[in-house]
Amino acid sequence: MKKILTILSVFFVAIATMAQNKAEIIVSYDYSHPNKSGRILTEKMSLLASPAEAKYYNEMSLWIDSLKSTPEGKAQYMEILKKSCMTVESDGSTSWDLSKGPTKKSYTYVFTNPSEETLTFYSLFGEDLGHYTEPLTEMEWTMVEDSTANVLGYECILAESNYHGRHWKAWFTPEIPMSFGPWKLHGLPGLILKAEADGGFSFMATGLEHSDRIITPMYLQQDYAKVDRKKALENAEYFVNNEENIMNAQGQNMKIYTLDENGNKVEVPKYDGLKHSLEPDYKIK
Repeated sequence: MKKILTILSVFFVAIATMAQNKAEIIVSYDYSHPNKSGRILTEKMSLLASPAEAKYYNEMSLWIDSLKSTPEGKAQYMEILKKSCMTVESDGSTSWDLSKGPTKKSYTYVFTNPSEETLTFYSLFGEDLGHYTEPLTEMEWTMVEDSTANVLGYECILAESNYHGRHWKAWFTPEIPMSFGPWKLHGLPGLILKAEADGGFSFMATGLEHSDRIITPMYLQQDYAKVDRKKALENAEYFVNNEENIMNAQGQNMKIYTLDENGNKVEVPKYDGLKHSLEPDYKIK
């Protein structure tokens, strides 16, 4: 009997732990930002949140990382890629077109934990995966009186903040008393549904519904080295602007180019953090 009670105790502790990690809502966002050619690109992102924590991510990336976190899942994912992306040529060789298959759309994950007063950021910096933690106190807001917006049927109030080199305007709704938002945006007395920054950066909520999904921890966490935020951003810019030379120095024979509107090969535009980074403060001395 004692052994059975012990097993039951462990079972109920596990259930209670899982319940603590359940989301209450899921929000879909369009994240728009300028690329190196000056065009505005839009990515689909999601926010799983409860009053206690939040997780910001891309759904396709989460699905891929969850599969690749186990040997069986990784093998399954490779089979999916083979069926959708691999072509056997007439001479027996194979070619791959990864645009035909499910591939990662974003490497960014943000975990926000108010009880610990921190957020943890995971991403790809150049060719290296990395993560860092920062205190929630780095973002401070000023309320703007008599400035509101309606987003998804929710009345939202405007607040402003200077954060890591950009000035942000964010509209939050007190109707949903969770102090989270897209990306790293947080700290207001309500969910952020819309945000804009100088330079053409914006987040717009496109859907919001109830969810009881588990807010799972970071998959493949062991692959992410601890990094310094500013140094990682600086290294990422250097890699993007020198990728061809770096790869060739490693023994690869490659030429990186892009196509203009007429299909002609042209040099890849340079990445400039002041224009293209959400956090350009690493360039501000």
